[in-house]
Amino acid sequence: MLAWFDIHFSTHLPAGRFLRNTVLLSLAGLLPVLGLYIARTPGFAGHLAGTEGTLGPFLRQILTNGLPVVVIVNWAALILFARARAGMMRPGAALGLDFAVRIGLFAVLNGAVFVASALVFDSFGADPAQALGALGPTLVRAAAFGNLAGVYLYATLVGALPLHMALIATMLAKLGYGQVPLAWLVLPAGAIVAVQFMLLTGLGWVLSSLI
Repeated sequence: MLAWFDIHFSTHLPAGRFLRNTVLLSLAGLLPVLGLYIARTPGFAGHLAGTEGTLGPFLRQILTNGLPVVVIVNWAALILFARARAGMMRPGAALGLDFAVRIGLFAVLNGAVFVASALVFDSFGADPAQALGALGPTLVRAAAFGNLAGVYLYATLVGALPLHMALIATMLAKLGYGQVPLAWLVLPAGAIVAVQFMLLTGLGWVLSSLI
């Protein structure tokens, strides 16, 4: 796993190739989660296929909101990973920053996309304030996988598991541990993702009460 990440996400890669690999990794995480969301939402697939004028806005939402959010969050996290693997920062610091960046960027980017959608596509009644007011409830429902924002959230956080495992393995290696049981990597990485879900839910409740 570490070798694969080192090859495809290294500080020595040209910026364009690093971004391309990030986009491909993001699509690999986004598409299965999106498929699961469509499959588990009763009537959603039939609605998209059978209702005229529905598929276009749906795809636009994915391309202008979902994919950019997932790509930017993953790009920031992968830069942290690459710097840690290159010895430019401590693995623990990279893991801590990754923890904060995924939650912070996800919320900020969704807020920015909501405002842009209000201004450009006349969403939210073409009212940026109304768009920001929808951010808190959207984040709460996203953590419960109750909307498309939940698809983007799960694509970023669940996709972070191997990256967290790689950083934890790097930390353990620096502490003198060799091969460690897989549970030593899976359990703490899973715990980090669980805490991120809880923090995002809390952030959503706070924003709902403030905006």
